[in-house]
Amino acid sequence: MKVEDFYFDLPKELIAQHPLKKRDESRLMVLDKNTGEIEETVFKNIIQYLKEGDCLVLNDTRVMPARLIGEKAGSGGKIEFLLLKRIEGDKWESLVKPGKRAKIGTEFVFGDGKLKAKVVDILEEGNRIIEFYYDGIFEEVLDELGQMPLPPYITEKLEDKERYQTVYSKNPGSAAAPTAGLHFTKELLERIEKKGVQIAYVTLHVGLGTFRPVKVDTIEEHKMHSEFYILDEENCNKINNAKRNGGRVIAVGTTSCRTLESVADNDGYLTAKSGWTDIFIYPGYKFKIVDSLITNFHLPESTLIMLVSALAGKDNIMRAYNKAIEERFRFFSFGDAMFIK
Repeated sequence: MKVEDFYFDLPKELIAQHPLKKRDESRLMVLDKNTGEIEETVFKNIIQYLKEGDCLVLNDTRVMPARLIGEKAGSGGKIEFLLLKRIEGDKWESLVKPGKRAKIGTEFVFGDGKLKAKVVDILEEGNRIIEFYYDGIFEEVLDELGQMPLPPYITEKLEDKERYQTVYSKNPGSAAAPTAGLHFTKELLERIEKKGVQIAYVTLHVGLGTFRPVKVDTIEEHKMHSEFYILDEENCNKINNAKRNGGRVIAVGTTSCRTLESVADNDGYLTAKSGWTDIFIYPGYKFKIVDSLITNFHLPESTLIMLVSALAGKDNIMRAYNKAIEERFRFFSFGDAMFIK
């Protein structure tokens, strides 16, 4: 299957540069994956499409302020680090710009010396292993000195860091937000629960591979990045019970979807576990547990548009995306939402 089959022409002005004032006031396109029928509404009306006995599965990861601007110790040359994942202790895999300044053994300082770093290794693809030195608790130092690692297509400054977090974010570790969840408010989630919909949580720490373009011609050649997930016993049981009792399993975001499909057995049931997943879902994939998906509008030729095409059918998705462009929906991280039912 050709990557170019998932191309569409997106006007630049439809790329949302900032979140709406109210999270649940974004627009919602509802796509019936069986008939291709499309409805348009406002996100807070998602509750009308949820039924008692359904299970909504949210990713409770929290984005780290993982972008650090510092300087080379001694010479003062500017450096930018983007923390990708913790290797162990105070060692992190990081993207570094400019990389030529970050040779093994080179030291850097951030925030007038509150945080210091040393390059201890260079990986094959060019990422650095960095060891940090500081007083106190690393997460508190990072929270003070770090910036939100917004996607490359967002060029405007984010005034409130919490708007790039879901209201239920809990477990720090992501380099990017699970953006489908940004539309929920605490009040909307309470109303959904009162309707008899189970709410379950998984944790998947989103990596920057999410934004990495597909650079091969055919989908089958693409290698997915690996991300760490956790599914505990309590949430596992909630999801299995909903499935057993005939409710739909509704993933909020492609990250929740990938986690559930990674963990599910061939009968569509889950076992509590944690680990790394590099699952790549594209048309032809048979879903084991996910019935429906709440998601945003994705980049052309991205692995994410391939995933939604696997669930709803490529023709349905391309027709829906063309309509979204005609109707001036907002795209990507701070954009509008789609419910594939």
